Amino acid sequence: MECLAIGSLPYDNPKDAMTQVQNYFSKIPFWPQLANVSKNEDMTYQFLEGMPSFFIPDDGDFHFDTEDEQFFNDVEEFLSDYERIIENKDYNLLEKFRISENFSSTFRPFLELIKKNHCKYAKGQITGPFTLAAGLTDKKGKSAIYDETLRELIVKILSLKALWQVTEIKKAGAAPVIFIDEPTLSQLGASSYITISHEEVIAMLREISDIIKNNGGISGIHCCGKCSWTVPIDAGIDIISLDAYTYAQNLSIYHKEIKTFLEKGGKIAWGIVPTKDKKALENADLTIIDDKFKKAVNYLTKKGINEKLIIENSLVTPTCGAGSLSNELAEKAMRLTFELKERYNDN
Repeated sequence: MECLAIGSLPYDNPKDAMTQVQNYFSKIPFWPQLANVSKNEDMTYQFLEGMPSFFIPDDGDFHFDTEDEQFFNDVEEFLSDYERIIENKDYNLLEKFRISENFSSTFRPFLELIKKNHCKYAKGQITGPFTLAAGLTDKKGKSAIYDETLRELIVKILSLKALWQVTEIKKAGAAPVIFIDEPTLSQLGASSYITISHEEVIAMLREISDIIKNNGGISGIHCCGKCSWTVPIDAGIDIISLDAYTYAQNLSIYHKEIKTFLEKGGKIAWGIVPTKDKKALENADLTIIDDKFKKAVNYLTKKGINEKLIIENSLVTPTCGAGSLSNELAEKAMRLTFELKERYNDN
C-alpha cells in the first residue's frame, strides 16, 4: 500500500512545504498548492494562465469578457493551438500553456525531488472542469457551466495543464498520476445544477482523463463529499479518491460498480485522515485512524467485495487538502497518513 496527498498545504515558504513532501511522500511525491504564498496558487486561479480573454480586475471579481470583440479571436487561436498540440503532438507549443512559477512556487522543486529520489510515480493535479466551470462567470454573472463555449474552453485549458504536467513528470523520470480535484461533483443533481446531466459531466471528465492516459499518465479524481461514483468510473478514471473518514458508507451504495472497477485494476484512494474536521484531527492518533480505515473497508466487504481485492488496490490519503489548517495540524495529517501506510506494509 502507498500513500498520497491531495494538494494544498498551509505553508508560506515553499521549502517548508517540500520538506513535508520529502518526509512523508517520498515514494509518490506531489507538488503542494500554497495559497499563502500567492493567491495564484488557489485552486480557482491556478490553472487559468493562458485562458482566452479571462480577466481578474482589481476587485478580484474574475470573469470572462465574452462581449469583447477580441474574445472570439482569442478563442479561435486557442482552439487552433489545442488541435495542434493534441492532434499533431506539437509539444513545443504545449510550453505556451505551462504552469509558470507565478502560479506554482513548488512545481520545479517537485521535479527535482522526483529526480533525486528516482521516484517510480509522482502526483500532479488540476481543478476539475465541473468545479471550475461552476465557479467562474461571464461579465454578466452567468455561470460558465451553462455556456457551451466557456465550458469547452475550461475543459481544454485544463486538459493542456494536465498534459503539460504529464510531460514534465515523465521527463523527470516518473510515471505521472494526475488527480482531477472535483469537490463540486458532490452537488451534481442538486437544484443549482439540475439542468446539467451526468452524461455532460462524464464527457468533460473523459476528455481530460483520456488525454492523461493516452500520453502515459494515470488519471485520478478527488471528491470530498457524497458523490455519484458511477460518474468518474464511467469517465474511465483510474483512481477514485474520497473522504472516507466521513462518507465511506456512501461509496458502498455503488458496490456493484466498485467491484467491477477494482477487478479491472481501478484503485481507491481512501481519504481517512481528517483535514476538514480540525477537532477530529486534533484528537486523532494512529489507532483511531486505523479503526476508521477498517470500518470504511468493511462497508464494501459487507456488500460481498473480497477484502484482499480491496486492500491490494488501495491507497491512503488525507480527506482533502490541508491548506486551511495550521502548519502543525497539516504536518500531523501528513504524518498519520504515512504511518497508516507503513502499518499495512509491515503486516
